[in-house]
Amino acid sequence: MTTGDDEGLFPADPVKPHDPVLAREHREIPEPAPLQRHGPARVVSLCNQKGGVGKTTTAINLGAALAEVGRRVLLVDLDPQGAMSAGLGVTPNELDLTTYNLLMDRDVGLDDVVRKTSVTGVDLLPSNIDLSAAEIQLVGEVAREQTLARVLRPALPSYDFVLIDCQPSLGLLTVNALSASRGVIIPLECEFFSLRGVALLIDTIEKVQERLNPELQLDGILATMYDGRTNHSREVFSRVLEAFGDKVFDTVVARTVRFPETSVAGEPITSWAPHSGGAKAYRDLAREVISRS
Repeated sequence: MTTGDDEGLFPADPVKPHDPVLAREHREIPEPAPLQRHGPARVVSLCNQKGGVGKTTTAINLGAALAEVGRRVLLVDLDPQGAMSAGLGVTPNELDLTTYNLLMDRDVGLDDVVRKTSVTGVDLLPSNIDLSAAEIQLVGEVAREQTLARVLRPALPSYDFVLIDCQPSLGLLTVNALSASRGVIIPLECEFFSLRGVALLIDTIEKVQERLNPELQLDGILATMYDGRTNHSREVFSRVLEAFGDKVFDTVVARTVRFPETSVAGEPITSWAPHSGGAKAYRDLAREVISRS
């Protein structure tokens, strides 16, 4: 038995901090219904002008998770760094034909560039550093903001989703992606510098809606690299919820070493570590994306 003087030696169990992810009321998401036929595809851009927020990781793993529930997916690498291509086991600097050729060469068609991936039901339009030239060359094109929409049009009947991995900027390639899309997913790292840039991105999306693509809509904001043990992550997520409400996906992707491992392996986390928390998160996200489509 201890006295009051012993309380400092035998403290009570510490109170666990409030985690807004756990406290949030989650919506009931139905299991995706099987499809009787494929197409036309819903085109979705994954966009954030800040790099390192999990955009490419989300594009790859969301695509793989959608394929697991019977959806045919085309992944479009629209980043000259070619991270999506590398993350699917492609060596970007060894490619003869890429997204660049599809955009800039009238003699190159979709079938010339598209590649099968190791994931059943997922195809890829790969990219490499050549694509950086398109940002300049497109300036002189007629209807330059609609170039990507034009070259993707033949693919739409064959797929259920086209996911575009945008480069970390708000330049002409990103505007092309938004002009070609029906939806936008914003992966947002749970840290303050990421949060500050979202307003500028939302402004760009609204301008594209008004001037180029009235069908464009924000599908949702995805919290990534979340660590519920830190005050910083919890506070940022709370602010995102306060600002965007139901536009924030219920799914939250936690920080884990598994994602860098999958990049080295050249395959999605759904096949590299199928029972991991990261794989479950992207399967949950796939269900949400289908329910919002």
